[in-house]
Amino acid sequence: MSSTDADSTDGVDDATLRSLAGELRDTDTTVAMTGAGVSTASGIPDFRSEGGVWERHDPADFHFSRFERDPAGFWADRLELRETMYGDREVSPNAAHEALATLESAGEIDALVTQNTDDLHREAGSTEPIELHGNASRAVCRACGTRTDAASVRERVRNGELPPHCECGGVYKPDVVLFGESLPEGALLRAQALAERADVFFVAGSSLTVEPAASLPRTAADRGATVAIANLDRTPLADRAAYDLRADVTDVLPRLRAAVSEEV
Repeated sequence: MSSTDADSTDGVDDATLRSLAGELRDTDTTVAMTGAGVSTASGIPDFRSEGGVWERHDPADFHFSRFERDPAGFWADRLELRETMYGDREVSPNAAHEALATLESAGEIDALVTQNTDDLHREAGSTEPIELHGNASRAVCRACGTRTDAASVRERVRNGELPPHCECGGVYKPDVVLFGESLPEGALLRAQALAERADVFFVAGSSLTVEPAASLPRTAADRGATVAIANLDRTPLADRAAYDLRADVTDVLPRLRAAVSEEV
């Protein structure tokens, strides 16, 4: 096992990637977990870092209690937030999403857990990502549980339907975990079970500061797994990681994919 220097931001050498690639090839169960840093290269703003979305918008406006109290105002603010973030831009998977999807299709990654809600892993070809925080491409009816395409619901909001309603009369909510809501129990239980049996737990683009997701690689480490982290900044788990790759995920993940394929 090896890791980059704890204070290094100069990139990752090929020998380190070949070592990690060998572990991915030789172990039974590899679990990957991704955070916001995997999607920022696709133009999706980070929420919590310096200059992030929550420095420009009040998180309290997007709390579950606000949705319950004022669903019309919540949806109006939600639409404004989205249009501030994206405007008319289309976002697409980047090289990091594609590398993870390729590793999964090759059988080198057995499960993908994500904190992101942008659906870019599926677009890149990952088959069943475990979505800890939901999926913003869907809306869900609070009354009957029906899920529908969020884009069509947002268009109804633009046209003045506040709040947007399901055919059953219930109010639609973005199918994401809002402040004040619990994570989907099924997704969390699956992720925890995977962390407990992982041989390698690979974290990409996560600051590992948001619970309970941040506890998953700790659980894996406690059970003896090799923990690898690829993130530009130091994380709270850096001292327990066998591989602490301080690098841009859109650079290091394609290089790791190539190393697994023994192309480097």
